[in-house]
Amino acid sequence: MLLLTLVLVVLDGAIANVALPSIAASLRVSPGDAVWVVSSYQLAVLVALLPCGAIGEMVGARRVFLAGVALFTLASAACAFSGTLPMLVGARFVQGLGGGAVMALGVTNLRLSVPQRLLGTIIGINAMTIAISSAAGPGIAGAILAVADWHWLFAVNIPLGIVVLAAGTVLAETTGVARQLDGRAMAANSLMFVLFFLGADQGAQSPGTGSFLIAMSVACLVLLLRIERRSMTPLVPTDLLANAAFRFSVIASVCCFTGQMLGLLALPFYLQHTLGLMATQIGLYMMPWPAAVALIAPMSGWLANRVKTAWLCAAGGAMLAVGLAGVGLLPAGPHGATLIVGTVIAGLGFGLFQTPNNRILLLSAPKARSGAAGAMQGTARLTGQTLGAIAMATIFEGAPLSAAPAVALLVAAACAGLAALVSLGRVRHESAG
Repeated sequence: MLLLTLVLVVLDGAIANVALPSIAASLRVSPGDAVWVVSSYQLAVLVALLPCGAIGEMVGARRVFLAGVALFTLASAACAFSGTLPMLVGARFVQGLGGGAVMALGVTNLRLSVPQRLLGTIIGINAMTIAISSAAGPGIAGAILAVADWHWLFAVNIPLGIVVLAAGTVLAETTGVARQLDGRAMAANSLMFVLFFLGADQGAQSPGTGSFLIAMSVACLVLLLRIERRSMTPLVPTDLLANAAFRFSVIASVCCFTGQMLGLLALPFYLQHTLGLMATQIGLYMMPWPAAVALIAPMSGWLANRVKTAWLCAAGGAMLAVGLAGVGLLPAGPHGATLIVGTVIAGLGFGLFQTPNNRILLLSAPKARSGAAGAMQGTARLTGQTLGAIAMATIFEGAPLSAAPAVALLVAAACAGLAALVSLGRVRHESAG
């Protein structure tokens, strides 16, 4: 049931991207304005993750998780019946708030529902589910759009959401812990992510404005930390970040997801402008990456129970870096052979990194702080992906289109390599301890 919910949230993000041209044409808006259908969802998820993790610790992970599913399902119905762009963007924002609760507490519920000895395997299956859903999203969206209009892309969430809510009673019930939420901290958290997201959105078109907004976002973070400096359970989990294993895992996750997003954004342009492939061919050449992640993710869960996770993360980050650098530096070869081999290596590396890194991130936190740990995991992922998007936009501004994809792939490789080095730092820290 938890995996079905994950499919619901991941698929929704993937199919919305594909539907943007259809939505823009149907609502008679510009493509730039239509992008807010995706952006509003991502922004809401960022705003909701940490507060939902905290609320889940207060009142129980199951309650907040199912409330998120209910909100996501209701907002999906509002999206399906939207007739104007403002209504659709607003519904997508509410949908993102529900999605934030699901992402923050989904893995927490997994931790509470399965035996400790199976947790590594379950996290691997979790990563495999994400990879398969991401890979299937464009195809499912295309199939729906071939027979119906874009409204049905959101309508399909409704029966799935109802099924998840009906099955929600099987989740383990937990009692909340005594803690308080500071309204000032909640406001500073929301403003921090809004300013960061708007700064990222403005960065390529207006670097000065974008830099100012991001600087104000950092100021909000400083204010948030100051407000919560005496809290035993802060919204930004500084108590967990004091643990070296948790801190290293968060930093490595941001680096790895920055490289992953940058690579996935660069590859379509590389395929089109460097190799001259058609749109249908690009889709096929993009499939080896998620297929490799789906293949390795359960195996890495098994390995995480037997091999030191820091070594697995370092090896995975290094493989991701080698695969991306190979695509960016080497000739494509006959039928894009280098690209296929490189993306397979990158996918295997990403899958090998993701499962053990998530495992140590979650297990290094006490069960009572599982909500904060799950929220921080999602925040690290989305922060990395946002940074990857910023980097891609910046590269396009500074490099010609013919060279930009290769440059982006090399920068992505550097980010993945940094994730490997951070993981190696954890090995040294653990050895010293």
